[in-house]
Amino acid sequence: MIPNIPTPPGAWGVLWLFLIPFGGGIPGGVLFGRAHGIGWPAMEALYLISDVILACVFEPAMKLFLRWARKRPHMARATETMRAAVLKTTELYGTTGGPFTLIMIAFGIDPMTGRAATAAAGHGFVSGWALSITGDMIYFTLIMASTLWLSSVLGDGKVATITILVLMIVIPMMIKSWREKKARRERAAK
Repeated sequence: MIPNIPTPPGAWGVLWLFLIPFGGGIPGGVLFGRAHGIGWPAMEALYLISDVILACVFEPAMKLFLRWARKRPHMARATETMRAAVLKTTELYGTTGGPFTLIMIAFGIDPMTGRAATAAAGHGFVSGWALSITGDMIYFTLIMASTLWLSSVLGDGKVATITILVLMIVIPMMIKSWREKKARRERAAK
């Protein structure tokens, strides 16, 4: 499926591709799963498992990093800069910190940013990751359905994967640009 990268067969290969920490693992894993006779419900389950693995790896790493950074002034400033960047990135989704907003942050950005937002809103490990994983699972379902549909229309998994990856990058940029133009028009109208 992916040249020069050894991939285990079947469900293990799908899980391995879903664990890749960027969006390319989703369309690749979905098409790999389909090629190995794995249905969409099993792929949903495998992606959920990959999110749980992510939570169990990312949470302690995040806590260790924050504990380490608090003891170093330059890292404390960097951490505050990162916190401000997360707030700036997530402000498009609202500032209430309610469950819907937190789910949309994970959907629109990624589950790690979603978890950072849930932690900032006061959620612990289980509730914070539940919200983040919910948003990520909605995102996965959308990308999986799009990949399977586009692959069946085009008849070529590679072209479908590349198209989905391009759309995953271009559509958020277009939405951000549209929102910024709308905000500028609203400010100019005042």
